[in-house]
Amino acid sequence: MQVVVVEHGALLPWLGGLRRLFDAEYLAEHGAWDPEQPYGYAPADLHVVGSLDRRVVAHVGLQRRTIGVGDVDVVVAGVGGVLVAHAARGSGLGRTVLRETARAAREVAAADFAYLGCREEVVPFYRSCGWTRTRVRERSLSTVDGAPVVQEPGPPVLLHPAGRPVADWPDGDVDLRGRPW
Repeated sequence: MQVVVVEHGALLPWLGGLRRLFDAEYLAEHGAWDPEQPYGYAPADLHVVGSLDRRVVAHVGLQRRTIGVGDVDVVVAGVGGVLVAHAARGSGLGRTVLRETARAAREVAAADFAYLGCREEVVPFYRSCGWTRTRVRERSLSTVDGAPVVQEPGPPVLLHPAGRPVADWPDGDVDLRGRPW
């Protein structure tokens, strides 16, 4: 198993494998994967790619962005596009890729925190990988039409320490200042 961090501009050698990975999971429901605006979400600056026997079997995207939290600016590595191929699930690859994601958020993106929104059913997995759930009111731009969206506290938002411990996360509403990841 190989896990690498790839800058978005150097993604070309990985594109075919990533398309196959994403389309196998989401094509019927969401259409073809577009690395420049994946399913309407913000694109990644960095990609953590896992491969096995030269096949892409895992992906996590990160985008460095300064967001607003209360009245404070915070640099995050917004995390999205987390996917492990069905055949590789349960192998530990997801944990390995998330460990490398945390390292990339800290060392490559130079972020204060990694920030992730997800479905309720995967929260236990992320928590087992060291992520901390927080409750926030979140403003962003719609993945459909770019219109402003406000999400009241409730849906899962998780944090991982990068340059600062999660205990340093400021209080207040979150303004993603763009589309979610």
